[in-house]
Amino acid sequence: MCPSADVTSRAAAASQHHQAAAKAGIELGRQSASAKKLEGQRFIRRIHLLRALGLGLGFVSIASVLYQNGAHPLVWAALVFNGLVWPHLAYFISRRSADYKRAEYRHLLIDSTLGGVWVALMQFCMLPSVLVITMLSMDKISIGGLRFLARTAVAQVLACLATAALYGFRFHPQASEFVVRASMPFLIFYPLAVAGATYQLANKVRRQNKLLAELNRIDPLTGLLNRGHWEEVVVNELRRHQRNGRPAALLMLDIDYFKPINDDHGHPVGDEVIRKVAAVIQRSVRDIDTAGRYGGDEFGIVLPDADAQQASAVAERVRSSVEQETFGLQGGLRCTVSIGLAGASQDMHSSRDWIAQADSALYRAKTLGRNRLASIPVRQLAG
Repeated sequence: MCPSADVTSRAAAASQHHQAAAKAGIELGRQSASAKKLEGQRFIRRIHLLRALGLGLGFVSIASVLYQNGAHPLVWAALVFNGLVWPHLAYFISRRSADYKRAEYRHLLIDSTLGGVWVALMQFCMLPSVLVITMLSMDKISIGGLRFLARTAVAQVLACLATAALYGFRFHPQASEFVVRASMPFLIFYPLAVAGATYQLANKVRRQNKLLAELNRIDPLTGLLNRGHWEEVVVNELRRHQRNGRPAALLMLDIDYFKPINDDHGHPVGDEVIRKVAAVIQRSVRDIDTAGRYGGDEFGIVLPDADAQQASAVAERVRSSVEQETFGLQGGLRCTVSIGLAGASQDMHSSRDWIAQADSALYRAKTLGRNRLASIPVRQLAG
């Protein structure tokens, strides 16, 4: 039984629970907003770096064609603005925008539109025109996929046709050696930069997937394995025992009189008891043991290479440590656990048989008075 030296009323516990939940909600909201802002800043910086590099290298390639064609000073001014000023202006606008994604998508549309203008102003010079269109297409696919590419391609074509109509349609696709050399940095370095950015994003996704998989294995309240992944450990350990005959034991335990704890003290205190018991289990087991939350206030521990004596020692360490622990807001609540022990055997058909035997031992511990260990002996392999 879990007697309380200082019984806390349900009303007070509920009030404290609501206050804690409200504070947690506010803090969670702040953390979410901060994480969203940080992610937005990274997104804007990534696009800014690629835009500055791409338009800067594109400036050299386009300038070589305009130089050969004797372009008007206003065209040169527009090229300087687009290649050297626009990337930083777009970055500044996006950082100040309340909706950074919409702002960047708008800027990417402007990039494509201006790209169509430059293709016409270069009189469709083949190499730099193909480089500009390819660079802009890579951006759109990496950010918004093929559908976004299709939208921006329409704007690009319309801008190209409109510029050709106003400027006078001139078609000179041949690229001189001077233009080819001026386009080489663009051809070499921009794809490498995009490949590097893609690699970084792929690494980030892999790390996030790994973290997600790890979180999916863990019970969020206790930090122990959740039931599904803990049962996988039980299956593997039983197979190992049946394959090589090495001893193994299974502990099932739950908190005595846990329902009255929730009824008398409220669920926040009940959650604290579960967390503290889980922490005691983690401190008490061996490095090679695997503990998990089986459900509610019930836990399981897999003990490889443990005979009856070794398993009983671990179980007693858990039991006595929980008995000595204090719980509750004022530290006046005491709890105990009942533990069932079952050893692995060759005639078990599945891990369910093993868990069922440990559960039976747990039930026996409760019928004998709780706060104790009851066991089904670990069977040794004959011979």
